Amino acid sequence: MRAQLAGFDRLKKTLEESRVFLEMALEEGAEDSEAAQETEAALNTAREELERQELQVMLGGEYDRLGAIVSIHPGAGGMEAQDWAEMLLRLYLRWAERRRFKTDLADLQPGEGAGIKSATFEVDGDYAYGYLKAEAGIHRLVRISPYDANARRHTSFASVFVFPAIDDKVEVVINPADLRVDTFRASGAGGQHVNKTDSAVRMTHIPTGIVVSCQNERSQHKNRAMAMKILRSRLFELEQRKKKEELEKFSKDKKDIAWGSQIRSYVLQPYQLVKDHRTGIEIGNTESVLDGAIDPFIEAFLMGVRKGDADRELE
Repeated sequence: MRAQLAGFDRLKKTLEESRVFLEMALEEGAEDSEAAQETEAALNTAREELERQELQVMLGGEYDRLGAIVSIHPGAGGMEAQDWAEMLLRLYLRWAERRRFKTDLADLQPGEGAGIKSATFEVDGDYAYGYLKAEAGIHRLVRISPYDANARRHTSFASVFVFPAIDDKVEVVINPADLRVDTFRASGAGGQHVNKTDSAVRMTHIPTGIVVSCQNERSQHKNRAMAMKILRSRLFELEQRKKKEELEKFSKDKKDIAWGSQIRSYVLQPYQLVKDHRTGIEIGNTESVLDGAIDPFIEAFLMGVRKGDADRELE
């Protein structure tokens, strides 16, 4: 609350300064005077602060402030799709790094030949879930495949799932009788200990069929704790989704953004463009986007949801 009040005070102060500069500019009567330039600079600062505060309002969901658990899975397409999944993994890790969020890779299944078969990681930072929930859905890549000897253009898909990293304050009841826990040897790099002991853990929640695994830690105990955390988050998200679907049965308007729908296309050939199909935002600098610069897409999505909700309220 103090942070929100401080933001309001900054905005108020900047607007007061711009009003003073404007009065000075009018007295000087010159459009290019120093006072006029200061007025423009102050108004730009106020606009940026207002946009930050508007976005903060959109991150007011009950669980938006929590960390996030992100899971990436390639679609059909062999090495090309697996490589695309690995590119997305790097994209989100770089995005988190830009924001100075801490990341913890819980599970990584290397692909056959290239890329990954799946990856699950946790992002720890204020509002990580609030931001990353905008990324849930199917991501589409169009490029000339480096794995095609004939240099043909390929279209690949990968799914991104995002769950809130719920804390102990949120109660999720899991009956031990509903769990099947298997241990196995971790795959990939990790040293002698990791590869020669059954340190990796796979948990299956029998009633829902949800399967989670963790093999990143050397200790089976730590892997078990992380797997349980991921399972709790997925079960919690499942219940929230069921409630949401029940509410939507009574609504005339169905939201365009459905779970698992294609949300964004990344075209690298024959032209370069990343387009978000929900908001219409387009960015031509594909290299920057793939390096984690996805904030314009996230912010537009959050503000777009706000606009849609406001329109429904007016109706």
